[in-house]
Formats: sequence, structure tokens, C-alpha cells
Amino acid sequence: MPVRITLNDLIVARGIKARDLAAEVGLSETQLSLFRSGKVRGIRFSSLNRLCAVLGCKPGDLLDYDFDPADLIGETQELD
Repeated sequence: MPVRITLNDLIVARGIKARDLAAEVGLSETQLSLFRSGKVRGIRFSSLNRLCAVLGCKPGDLLDYDFDPADLIGETQELD
């Protein structure tokens, strides 16, 4: 998967515990864990807003992209 979640890097850089972040953001530890591992299909903007506010970052700091030529080929899908 070319889009990677980089939340772990921010958690380590900020020296906070994931459970404390989850509580401050208002997510369950399970929800945060699923996002951190990239096992979710999406995230609500309200959750993304809270993560950025608490971590003092921008959405682009939570995600990274590794180019894959296959992303340019195939069926197009509408955004959800």
C-alpha cells in the first residue's frame, strides 16, 4: 500500500503514550491502534482534526505516499 500512516513517528517524537493520545483525542485505544497500523479504510475529518490539534501537526504529517506506477493504471473509483 503506497499510502502509509506515520502516526507512530509523531507519537515517538512527542514522547507520548498511545493510550494517552487516544483519551485526549476521544478515540478508543482500538480505533487509534487500527489507524496506526493502517487497517482502516478511512478516518473522519473530525478525528483527524483532533489528532492534529493534540499533536500540533498537519494532516500531511500523519500520512506519507510511496509512488507506485500501478496507481496510474486501472479503474477509477469515486471518493467516498
